Amino acid sequence: MSPTRERRRPSAEDARDRAALARERRGRRSEEERRRTRAARPKPSARTRPNRQVEIRRRWVALLSVLTLVAVVYLLFFSSTLGVKDVSVSGSRSVSADQIRTVAAVPADTPMLRLSTGEIRDRVAAMAGIATVEVVRSWPNTVEITVTERTAIAFFDSGPGGDGVHLVDGGGVVFKTVSARPPGLPELRLPKVSADDPVTRAVTAVLGVIPEQLLKQVTTATAKTPASVEFTLSSGKIVRWGTAEQTDRKAKVLAALLTQEGKIYDVAAPELPTITS
Repeated sequence: MSPTRERRRPSAEDARDRAALARERRGRRSEEERRRTRAARPKPSARTRPNRQVEIRRRWVALLSVLTLVAVVYLLFFSSTLGVKDVSVSGSRSVSADQIRTVAAVPADTPMLRLSTGEIRDRVAAMAGIATVEVVRSWPNTVEITVTERTAIAFFDSGPGGDGVHLVDGGGVVFKTVSARPPGLPELRLPKVSADDPVTRAVTAVLGVIPEQLLKQVTTATAKTPASVEFTLSSGKIVRWGTAEQTDRKAKVLAALLTQEGKIYDVAAPELPTITS
């Protein structure tokens, strides 16, 4: 029989040696991994390294930006440098520009951005002879006010004991009182003349759309309802016009009818016109 080799059982000392060897190997591997990781990292270049001068420059730029913003805000909202120096008025004819400036009451030297153009517009629009108003800022120092005045399309006389002759525009607005009857304008003969009155608005609407050549012949206009507008011509003939609709057709029919003898010409229904002697 061959001799049997007897395996030597590892001693405690051998186990400690193996553990120490394993730790040493792990330490070498960890150190190698750390070196490889450091080698893989990008080295900071001169451009990416913090630069004190660049940082100081950035801080100065930020400070100057803030100061510039504060200066601009002060200039626009609190300084008179960009304040109102002039008020320009255009479109006025019968209403004087000075009167409009007085009513507008634009505060001098007030910063342009702090002006309330809406309030200025409302003050001017409340004037009797003004139909529309536009207020704009014209930089650096001018406020421009553009107005459209009301145009008289008729008048009415308040009669004995009244307060005179009143001009009325195409919307039925009574906007001016004059001392005498204006030539060339028809007279409104209505129980009430007001922009709030439907009959007034109907009559002035008709006068505003009929051909100018016909309007020149109208001496008086009246109505009992908004659909029963009629007017008298300088020849004494009476025209029953009805509403402001179908103006062109009614005008053509009336032009043909006026070539015939008659007293009352009814074109309220232009497809069925009539003449009454």
